[in-house]
Amino acid sequence: MRCPYCQYEESKVIDSRPAENRKRRRRECLKCGKRFTTYEIVEQPMRIVVKRDGSLEPYDRNKLLAGIYHAIKKRPVSYAQVNEIADRVEEKYTGSWHSQMTSDQIGAIVLEQLRSVDEIAYIRFASVYQDFKDASSFISAIAALNEKK
Repeated sequence: MRCPYCQYEESKVIDSRPAENRKRRRRECLKCGKRFTTYEIVEQPMRIVVKRDGSLEPYDRNKLLAGIYHAIKKRPVSYAQVNEIADRVEEKYTGSWHSQMTSDQIGAIVLEQLRSVDEIAYIRFASVYQDFKDASSFISAIAALNEKK
């Protein structure tokens, strides 16, 4: 690790502790003696989303969160619950050899989670995810929701 003060390449670790999905290390330069902090994180493989039209785009957690927030607007769903849903999507692919996921797979996981969190948010998300064309689509989705209770 290169010292940010004198650019010397040797340093020693004085303290190491976990900090929000990464490791914080306090270091001391062996040449100038100044201390600095570094963070170590696990590099995740790039996740790709395969869209319905076959196009590819990088997975974007913020885009997923925006879609969920749109569905839960003015509903009693907490920030922690929304993050937990996004975490479940990511857990599905973490540790596996799959670096690609389809938008349908992502939507199915979100719907599964929203069903138990808030039924209105579930229907709102389903209307976009399943591309409802008319009122009968809404009625059948509500009927399916009631059947699974």
